[in-house]
Amino acid sequence: MLQEMTRRCGGRLPQLVAFDLDGTLVDSVPDLATATDRMLQALGREPAGEAQVRGWVGNGAAMLVRRALAGSAEPERVATVTEPLLESALNRFREYYAAENGLRSTLYPGVTEVLALLREREVPLVVITNKPKPFADPLLEKLDIARYFQQVLGGECLPRRKPDPLPLQEVAGPLGLIPARCLMVGDSRNDVEAARAAGWVSAALTYGYNHGEPVANCGPDWLLEDFRELIL
Repeated sequence: MLQEMTRRCGGRLPQLVAFDLDGTLVDSVPDLATATDRMLQALGREPAGEAQVRGWVGNGAAMLVRRALAGSAEPERVATVTEPLLESALNRFREYYAAENGLRSTLYPGVTEVLALLREREVPLVVITNKPKPFADPLLEKLDIARYFQQVLGGECLPRRKPDPLPLQEVAGPLGLIPARCLMVGDSRNDVEAARAAGWVSAALTYGYNHGEPVANCGPDWLLEDFRELIL
């Protein structure tokens, strides 16, 4: 086991593995969609539905709300959302999502199995997500996987977030880790580009949230269809 991970990290187990959260460890769209629709309805708008919301997540709560208000992920339409409207809608969304967070979200197959094995092998694990930390922490607790992670960095924890490499550098730099022996596991262009910029190995899962674009197009070092492929 872990032969492929070892091969990709220079012939030894990685010094650190960082995981994205939404679309990588957890299918959180059912809760996000419910909160988004509640927000839209409170503003007198039609609900978007889970299928549309699934294509809007992955860039943090503010961008999800912008896309919901625009009814689109197209940058030109998203740019038309005014700041006063965004602020009002975002406050409503946060209130609703705090109530919905973790109620319908589920772990992807194999997540607990993989995390348990990596911890058994004493590989340090962290979460690096664009989701706000006040939402990420309770979600990890509710799904009973918080205990596996030494650190959780949310999208608001640093001045810049993925696809910027800063969050990756923040967790690895102070420990003097070798970038080429660190692994970023995600599901989107944000994760792949952050890993590439930081000099990390990137693993991308095909089942996650990448705004309708196949994540293979982003050129990850390692493309996975199932989370359990990490430990083969």
